[in-house]
Amino acid sequence: MGREAEYFSKDFDWEKLKQEVESNPSLSYHFQPFDSISPSRPSPSQDSQAWNQFHIRHSTGRERRYLLKEFPELLSCDEYSKVLEVGCGNGSTALPILRGRDNITIFACDCSNEALERANKMIEVSNVGSVAHRFHLFHCDFSTNGFPKWLACDSCQGNFLQKQHNQFPDAEENKHTSLNNSSSLGERKCCTGGVDFVTLIFTLSAVPLYRMPSAIRECFSVLKPGCLLLFRDYGLYDMTMLRFEPDKRVGFREYMRSDGTRSYFFCADTVRDLFTGSGFNELELEYCCVKSTNRRTGKSMRRVLVHGKFQKPF
Repeated sequence: MGREAEYFSKDFDWEKLKQEVESNPSLSYHFQPFDSISPSRPSPSQDSQAWNQFHIRHSTGRERRYLLKEFPELLSCDEYSKVLEVGCGNGSTALPILRGRDNITIFACDCSNEALERANKMIEVSNVGSVAHRFHLFHCDFSTNGFPKWLACDSCQGNFLQKQHNQFPDAEENKHTSLNNSSSLGERKCCTGGVDFVTLIFTLSAVPLYRMPSAIRECFSVLKPGCLLLFRDYGLYDMTMLRFEPDKRVGFREYMRSDGTRSYFFCADTVRDLFTGSGFNELELEYCCVKSTNRRTGKSMRRVLVHGKFQKPF
């Protein structure tokens, strides 16, 4: 992995930041009720177009080397585990996982074709061995269309539910189209058989709030019983939230950038309600409060992120 990444999560106290921000009159508009009669609801094609333009402008990204310290389960998992990375962007999340385990397989999706091209290029030039058969990209907007059946077909999803009730019969075979062909996706002919991990790393915040519950249920449906969803995203009172002007609000704690991309800022209770409401068990949920310095300006920045681990019941 090269130089070992340092991982910090408690550089300052979130409750103190909350008091400071909410007592500042110039920031009060962030916490006022959003009273739009017709809230902004972009079409999926508008979302994809906005993120295509984003990735054209921001063609490079740093590898998230802290990821394996935050989620060590990705290193200690069983051999030949399968990861579904939702919203892969330019590949900065997939790369450290592929480096960390030489027998893990990643299925990575994004709603932006431009992002998929960037991710493919990043992995190709990474010098990570034996990647071709371990990294599979596909286009998908999980918040509107759901995941393709080759990840977990209806028969296997039904078997997941039966296994949760200690009645797990053999999977029935059927003929669903796979990413490449059925023989390349593992031991099942009907589909991959579900995944061992789902990663949602700075992805859910880009989904309009009203579509989040169905998007999380999609993640639940393709995850094997007992397996984990790993979550990291923008938290309430994060520096980037406080920079938004009043006219950028499109909902409560929900903003739209000038390029058309969206961002929601989570409190821990909202994250808990979203995931437990979709059937997950909460294993970990906390604010990560990270202080960093802008290299160009020297200005200190207080970042608030939400870290979570959620398990699909056995």
